[in-house]
Amino acid sequence: MSVLGWVLVAAATAFAIKLAGYLLPQSLLDRPPVPELAMAMTVGLLASLTVMNTVADGQSLALDSRLLALAAGALALKLKAPYLIVVLSGALAAAAGRFFGLP
Repeated sequence: MSVLGWVLVAAATAFAIKLAGYLLPQSLLDRPPVPELAMAMTVGLLASLTVMNTVADGQSLALDSRLLALAAGALALKLKAPYLIVVLSGALAAAAGRFFGLP
């Protein structure tokens, strides 16, 4: 199947899942496991997106200054720093990594 075919299948699947959410009765959606599952899936998807954008370079792994930026940002979040400090610490870590020769 071509790439266009896969994109159309993915779009149709996403539409069907979205439509199923509107067709489900509210009593089913109010059960405690449903919001917990939605929250867990959101966190998992965002975490996987972050990791893929940090250490992936096409089909291979790339350990470069982006990983330093992620680690610095994670440390700043762990220390409960404000958002601006988190972003700046990641940017400074990436700049320092590039200054010292990391790609």
